Parts: sequence; C-alpha cells; structure tokens
Amino acid sequence: MSSSDSINFNKNQTNIDKALSDLSEVYKKSTSPIVLISDGNQTFGNDYEFNASSYNQPVYPIILGDTTVFSDLKIHQLNVNKYAFLKNKFPVETIVVYNGNTPVSSQFTVKRGGTILFSETIKFTKTNNSKVLNFTLPANRVGIAKYTASLSALENEKNKINNTKNFGVEVINQKTKIAIISDFSHPDLGVLKKSIESNEQRTVSFFNPKTILKQINDFQLVIIYQPNNKFKDLYNYINKENKNNFVVIGPKTDLKFLNSVSENYQYEITKQEENYQGSLSLNYAPFIVDDIDFESFPPLLSNYGNIKFAIPYQILLKKKIGNVSVNNPLLATTEHNGRREAFLLGENIWQWRLHSYLNTKSFNQFDDFINSLVQYLASNKKRSRLNIEFESFYQGNSNVEIKAQYFDKNYELDTRSELIIKVIDVISKEEQTFPLTLKNNNFTIDLSFLKPSKYSFTISPKGENIVRSGDFEILEYYVEQQFLNANTIKLKQLANNSNGNSYFVAESEAIINDLLNDNRFSIIQKSNKNSLPLVDWKYLLFLIALSLATEWFLRKYNGLI
Repeated sequence: MSSSDSINFNKNQTNIDKALSDLSEVYKKSTSPIVLISDGNQTFGNDYEFNASSYNQPVYPIILGDTTVFSDLKIHQLNVNKYAFLKNKFPVETIVVYNGNTPVSSQFTVKRGGTILFSETIKFTKTNNSKVLNFTLPANRVGIAKYTASLSALENEKNKINNTKNFGVEVINQKTKIAIISDFSHPDLGVLKKSIESNEQRTVSFFNPKTILKQINDFQLVIIYQPNNKFKDLYNYINKENKNNFVVIGPKTDLKFLNSVSENYQYEITKQEENYQGSLSLNYAPFIVDDIDFESFPPLLSNYGNIKFAIPYQILLKKKIGNVSVNNPLLATTEHNGRREAFLLGENIWQWRLHSYLNTKSFNQFDDFINSLVQYLASNKKRSRLNIEFESFYQGNSNVEIKAQYFDKNYELDTRSELIIKVIDVISKEEQTFPLTLKNNNFTIDLSFLKPSKYSFTISPKGENIVRSGDFEILEYYVEQQFLNANTIKLKQLANNSNGNSYFVAESEAIINDLLNDNRFSIIQKSNKNSLPLVDWKYLLFLIALSLATEWFLRKYNGLI
C-alpha cells in the first residue's frame, strides 16, 4: 500500500488481499468501510474471498470490467519444477478450463522452438469444463529450455492471449547431495532437510556416524549435528580428506571431544547453558545474506562460553542477549587450506523457520538463507570482493531483481562505492546502463521494466577494475491479459462475507447514499465534562481558619479577651 497524488495502471500484478489487509491494519481501532474499485481478478497473494472475515471492516466493491460471458478457453495453471536433470524426464501438470455452454474440442500442444513435444485433443462441455493434464518432457541439453504450451482457439473466441503460456526449465547435469549425520532425533534435522530440499538441485540423506563412512564420497557436503566421541572416525576422515562440513553445536555436544579433533578452533567449556538470539553481521563477505529479521527470531539454546578460532573466520550472525549484541559468533564460517566449514552454536533452529513463516506467511526467506549457506559450503570457488545474485530466467509476471555486495580490500562492506550495471539485449543488441541502489546493505536493481528477451549483463564498481557478469532470460507472460471478464461472483461474495454490499459501475452513486444512511458509520461525537469549583474548598477552609486564628491572637494580644 502506498500513497500518491495520481493513479496509474502500469503494474504487472494485482494483490487485492494485501491492499485490504493493510487498510484493515491501519484502521483496526475504528469503523472504516473500504470501497474497492476493481474487476476482481487477482493474480497473486491469498484469496481475498475467503479472507473477508480477517479484514475487520465492511468492504464495498464497485465492479469494473465486462460482465458479459463469452465462450473462452484458457490455460488456468501450469506447474513445473524450476530445475531438471540432464537425460531425465521432468513432469508437467497443466490445468485447462472452458467457459461456455456448447460442447467444444481443442488441441493442446507443447512446443520447444518449432518442434511439438506433446499433443492431446481435449473435449469440453458446459458441465465437464476443466481438465488436468499430466505428462513428462525430456531434458536433453544443459541450459535454459524454453517451452510454449497452447490451446487451439475457438472460432469466435475473443481473448486468445490466455490460450498460451510460456515456461522455462533450467537443465543441469548434476545434483548436490548432502548428508546429515546425528546419533539422535531432533526437530532441527527435519527442518534442515526441508529447507535444503526446497531447492530441487539438492537432496538430503540421514545417517548415523558409523553408516556414513561407507558412502561419504557420494556427498558434496556433510552436516554434523551435535557430535560426540561416536564421531571420531568421521572426523578423522574429514580431516584427512579436507572435506567441507557444517557443524551444529548445542547442549548435547561433547565439547571435550570436539576440542580434541580440531586444531583450528577450541570451544570454552563451562558446563552452563544460555539462550542467544542472532544479529546479522553487516561485514560478512563470502556470499550475499539478506536480513530476514533475525533479531525477531526466538533464541537458540547454546553452551555458555565462546569459540576461539586459530584461523581466519567470518561472523555471519553475532550472539545477542536481550538488547545487547556481543561480538561473539552464533553462526560463523571459515575457509582454510581449501576447506570450508560453518559453525552454528545453538539448537532449535526449527523455531526460526516457523517464526519466519509467521513474519512473512512463507518459508521462502528462511529456506533461501539456508540454501545460500549450503551453496557456499558445497562449493570451493575462490572468495570475491564483488558477489552477485540473480536467477537464470524470470517469468514475465515476476520481479527481475539482481543483487550485489561489494567489499573493500579488507573484506569489509563498502557502502560508499557506486555500482554500475550494463545490460545488453542479446537479440536486439540494445545496451542500457543503470546504477544499483543500496538497500538493506545490498546493492539492488529491479529490471522488471525490460521486455521479454535474452540478456547479458556486467556489474562493476565505479573506478575499480573488478567485473562480474551473467546471463538471464525474461519469459513472455502477460498475466493481466489472461482475464476477459470481471469476477463478479468473488466480489459479491467478498461483500457478503464482510457485511458490505457490491455495486456495478453504473450504480456507483448509490454507494454514497448507502454509506451516509448506514447507522454503523454514523459520526459519533464524544465529550468529557469536568466540573471544577471556582475556589478549592480546602484552600478556602485553610484561609478561614487562618483568619480566625489571627483575629483571636490580636484580641488576646490587645487584652480584649
């Protein structure tokens, strides 16, 4: 929600639920009816029809758009994984919908370039008006594969744009395999697996310290959860093979054992426990980290004391007790002799994922954070002063956002520099240059205004001979043009569920009279009346007593009494 002195309609998506929720939050202590002027077609966000009771305000929709129903075919939804693996087949699920009264048939096809990869004839009737198609497509070449799904149009169909959807899949030739090793069960284990496998490029397997040794070479990263002396053989192998690892240290960790198997760090042993919250370190250099409001997360249960490193290390999250942030690591990483390690000094990270969902209504932010850490640990690429983050392709209805972090020669975050991005349209050869904006300690730019095409780009700090480059593709998809009619059913239901009323645009003047005559919205004037005496009786009583005492004293002094 934003304020403005003018209105335009140039955005790519519509989230009616967010607008209504924000207004309800602003006016939650007053009765303030909401007038919604819309065609009712929402493209993302929670369903506003079923969230009406949470708005706490009556909603009065004014329905815009064409309400005449025409025969129409459309691809309602297309579900596909973002990644596929070379020489495998990946699944595609498509939901196609028909809106009309007479029986019709249409040909559904999926093409890559000019080649038809899948085709099926679909028949619809007034009652049997939707179909779910499930099929697989081959992944034969590494890189971004672009596909077009389409339904052949009806003879007099008005909106043919929603008959077509473009989608893309990035074909990769390997999958990162990660092992989680623990000798007891804990909710943290399931959360780590869930977060890591939210990225289709990664798989997670569970082992105990003994069984992992037989197949440890199959994994690019091992996560060691609260080790004890049962992990001795595993640590001997890790130290011998110089293997990357991620260690979670908590109250159940045998610190004496941990100190005995490493020369790079020592943990202070106090036999006491403490709850620590996390605070993001702004100077963390190895990879880009977004602040997902770590300071609002519940504290982790940890051993009281500090870890001391004998090698260079980077603090990602600092310990925080109450409102006091201390410069001791809660989450730190090291990079020494070609080996990367991470240390999380606390258990119950499962609570962080749940709290992140409460904050954002999504697990994505927390999962992205864990996957950034895993990506860094599973790779041995040399650390760079300029880090960039972007996607290989973007849907036409999503934000095209590119992020960067730049560090000085001491690997401290340099927010004073100016970063420039040069974007080249690979097809038209058009070049454009833009500055990146500093936001939440990251340099960012939103390129959503670019037309669908293939692009290459370079990012460099002004005055420095450091350059990072990449390629991405924006797939063509105009979500707002997928709708032909106003969604009168949902808008009317919204009005009913929120104790409001709906109007068509020709009846818009009636809403003014209805709102003025509705007793729920009558202006109520409140006044407080405080009555105060002209003279406070306590002071008056004191004055009378003083006068009488003075008179008695004077009479006594003059011998009149």
